[in-house]
Amino acid sequence: MKLIQSRDNAFFKQLKRLAESGRERRKTGQTLLDGLHLVHAWEASRGPVEQLLVSESALAGGEIAAYVDGRDGIILADSLMRELGLVDTPSGLLAVVSVPQAKAAPDLDCDAVLLDGVQDPGNVGTLLRTAAAAGVRQVLLGPGCAAAWAPKVLRAGQGAHFVVDVFEDVDLAAYLADYRGTSAVTCLDGASSLYSSHWQGPLAWVFGAEGQGVSPALIDAARLRLCIPMPGAVESLNVAAAAAVCLFEMVRRRSENR
Repeated sequence: MKLIQSRDNAFFKQLKRLAESGRERRKTGQTLLDGLHLVHAWEASRGPVEQLLVSESALAGGEIAAYVDGRDGIILADSLMRELGLVDTPSGLLAVVSVPQAKAAPDLDCDAVLLDGVQDPGNVGTLLRTAAAAGVRQVLLGPGCAAAWAPKVLRAGQGAHFVVDVFEDVDLAAYLADYRGTSAVTCLDGASSLYSSHWQGPLAWVFGAEGQGVSPALIDAARLRLCIPMPGAVESLNVAAAAAVCLFEMVRRRSENR
């Protein structure tokens, strides 16, 4: 394995651009995976990664050292791994991969999760992970959402990207207009309780930005307005937590009706 110790190294500069710039990721069609779990998940579903990068200290022993033993890759000085800034505490293992091409168009006949202006990378990744866990196979991101294939979103998704169809910059209102199942939006005004409402067939769930919630246009476009009863002393939930409640209520009902 080749050791890189200088931040002036051309390859390291390219890694830094991938880590920091959405424009660079779009230009190259590549992104970075951080951590052994994410690399394993990629290889299980997509095959070998294009380039492995391991920190000097990670070679001292443990799971990462065992994983890279006998593999081609590049060793980064610990200071350079930290400088990439993907997470506060680097895992010690990175991989360069090509972003998979999305399907031509989202499916209008199956379950979907639609994200309206969700900007926090951790929330977008967690929402993808929750959708995958609930059996939803497609997630649509409207304009203004965090980039789905950014390293921090991938880290939070923990492999969900590789089992869910991800669509970005989608006209969510147009999708809802053509959707052949039932669309549901989480909001307060004119909403029915999630637990007493009735639905059947495929569902398109719309979840909104952390502060503003779902846009008025999408609230109007949805067939169901739902709220989560909260008898406690708080008025709202984080969008990822709210989505988990809704999606697993869907799972619960379907499991009972089998």
